Amino acid sequence: MDHIAIAFHQIDVGNTAFMLLCTSLVMLMTPGLAFFYGGLVSRKDVLTIMLQSFVSMGWVAILWFVVGYSLCFGPTVNGIIGDPTYYAFLNGVEPWTMYTGNSGGIPLIVHIGYQMMFAIITPALITGAFANRVTFRAYMIFLTLWLLLVYCPFVHMVWSPNGLFAKWGVLDFAGGIVVHATAGFAALASALYVGKRAITKGGEHSIPFIALGAGLLWFGWYGFNAGSELRVNTVTVSAFFATDIAAACAAMTWLIIEYFHTRKPKFVGFLTGSIAGLATITPAAGYVSLQSAALIGILASLVCYFTVALMRKYLDDALDVFGVHGMGGITGSILLGVFATQVWNPQGASGLLDGNVNFLFKQIVAVVFASVWSFAVTYGILWFIDKLTPVRVKREYQLTGIDEGLLGEEAYPIN
Repeated sequence: MDHIAIAFHQIDVGNTAFMLLCTSLVMLMTPGLAFFYGGLVSRKDVLTIMLQSFVSMGWVAILWFVVGYSLCFGPTVNGIIGDPTYYAFLNGVEPWTMYTGNSGGIPLIVHIGYQMMFAIITPALITGAFANRVTFRAYMIFLTLWLLLVYCPFVHMVWSPNGLFAKWGVLDFAGGIVVHATAGFAALASALYVGKRAITKGGEHSIPFIALGAGLLWFGWYGFNAGSELRVNTVTVSAFFATDIAAACAAMTWLIIEYFHTRKPKFVGFLTGSIAGLATITPAAGYVSLQSAALIGILASLVCYFTVALMRKYLDDALDVFGVHGMGGITGSILLGVFATQVWNPQGASGLLDGNVNFLFKQIVAVVFASVWSFAVTYGILWFIDKLTPVRVKREYQLTGIDEGLLGEEAYPIN
């Protein structure tokens, strides 16, 4: 009873309620991603890619409970990974155990749950690159190995206080390096490994699905970014509005660029631009001014639009994961090194515009390291899985529809 009394004394009810809300918002992003990706693929393949997102909600949660949180936030092992035994099966985590990473007064369980939602959506982002081409068995092995060998080490290195990059001074407010750069370069490696689809024409089967998914992602991103302050203060508020401003500027920029190319205002382009803006502002949201956020949004669409156009000529990244998320995360992480200011976040850093070239250099080094690590390890994982079970879906299933071939289910049965 004494433990419970101490917990009630320490807990900040407002911050805890806010973080539970943010956890719920980030959870909603994964179903949002399922709808976004589901609308972009053909009607014969929609269930498979949606299942890949939803199954992450189940399997990654189990991995997180067993060892994931410990690998990310346990006592450091050479600054690269956490002690896998420290929080294994969340042993020792009690209702009254408080999170000590800041003075927000939230229970440790809240931090575990919030970070779990990030772990769930990150590998799910990669699925858009190999849409319609990877077997379910191979995907489950990939999901496991990628989380343990790529995602967890970078969470520890960047977000754990004793992590290698954290101690060096690298910043990533909500996942430009940890989430988007790693997922983007994993997408690039995946697309290279599995090769082109048997059918690349046909395009999106449901633009309303894409709009629903993008709306859920945009909505959930407020929890993704603002919640990364882990408490309510002025940084939380500025991160919230920086997120929206960047997304709006990016969406309109993409719409305008595409209009000049096609002479038509493309709805899918507008939605894709918003996601590019959200991905790009993610690492910088809590460290830059609102004016910088607007400029980051504009630059996000300029960089991502032309990257997507280039990638489509040479590589079958089916749903433009590298062009939007990978380049968005890289761009935002580097621009953070330019626009960061301690006027908006005293706990942050001064960027290039404030005369700090060293911080920009650190951001670039971290981005390059994360990109190379993710690409190389992802390619190695797929090669290893191929020795155990075929990675690529049979050509006949790609032609007739992988939902019926792999799942025995159809989204739109004729009868």
